[in-house]
Order: sequence, then structure tokens, then C-alpha cells
Amino acid sequence: MYVEWRSMEGRGLRPAQDMVRPLWARTKDFKAYSQNLIPGPLQTEEYTRTVLTAIRERRRLADDVEEAVASRVEKQRMLNDPAKKFAFVLEEAVLYRRVGPPGVMAEQLGHLVKAAVLPNVLIGIIPRNADRSLVPPVEDFWIFDERQVNVELVSAYLTVKQKREVNLYLDDFRRLTELAVHGGPVFNLIADALRF
Repeated sequence: MYVEWRSMEGRGLRPAQDMVRPLWARTKDFKAYSQNLIPGPLQTEEYTRTVLTAIRERRRLADDVEEAVASRVEKQRMLNDPAKKFAFVLEEAVLYRRVGPPGVMAEQLGHLVKAAVLPNVLIGIIPRNADRSLVPPVEDFWIFDERQVNVELVSAYLTVKQKREVNLYLDDFRRLTELAVHGGPVFNLIADALRF
């Protein structure tokens, strides 16, 4: 299903955040790839506020940013649910892409370290110098229980449910995960970004 942002966010950012809650509540196995921003569940409140404020301004939406931030922060509590598994693959450039003042980014990177040690969270980072011959960066996407993929496009929110297409995203996620470093090297890359 292809839903334009103006349709999805027509009543504001809070309803758009709330709309995906049932999907998040029933999902047990989350996979996400990002080349643009820190994914929502890993964001600090201030990073989220900065991101959502920019969206509101770009798309000329009603100002319900604080309500949308509260909704996203509430949804983030799912990270502490031991029945749910989260696997994130980020491009290293995400660590350097400034969102807000330097203090917001420093807090965000520190928060990423805390999330990386949660027992049900796996964070991989693809180093900037990784060989991208076989798997170039692709659009940001989420995989929910290997049954549905959501993709954020410039103009719309795409939902993919056909098994053949979901499998394409699963294959790319596997390849991207293989390019990523995990464990100690993740902390080193975050520490390098903090010094920047």
C-alpha cells in the first residue's frame, strides 16, 4: 500500500505516530536499516523533537510536535520488552549526520551506546570504508516479523506485504548485516563520532 505523507499526516504527526502502534504491539521480530537518521526506537526525546519539528515545518503541518514526541517516546518502551527482538543496521554516516545542535547529537550517540547493550537489541554499523560493490546503500526500511516491510519515501509511506518482495528486503537486510560490524567495533565507531 502506498500512502502519501499528506494523507497519513493530514490530521497531524501524533495521529500518524499512533497509527502504527498496533503493528508495533503485535510484532515480535523487528529489523531496520537506516542510512539517513537514527531509527525512532533508538532516538532520544530531543533528537525526536528535532526530527519531527523539521518534518512539521517542511510539510506545513499543524503543530502537534510535543504530542507526537510523547507518542514516540511511549512506543520506545517496547525496547525493554524481552519478548521482542530488535536488529538495527545503520550506515556509519548516520552517526555524523547532525540533527540539531552538537549537544543533541552527543546525547543521542550516548543513548545509542546504552541501547546497544540491551539483551534483545542488536546494532550493526556499516563502516564508511566497507566495500559496497554488491550492496549499495538503499532506502530506509523496517521489517516486521518477516511478513511486512515499511519504507519511508520522500513523498509517501510504502507498505510491502507480498512474500516475494518481503524476501527481497530480507535478503538485502542479511547482506547489509554481513557488511556491518557488531559488538566492540560498534562502540569504537560511536566513540569516533563523539570525538568529531
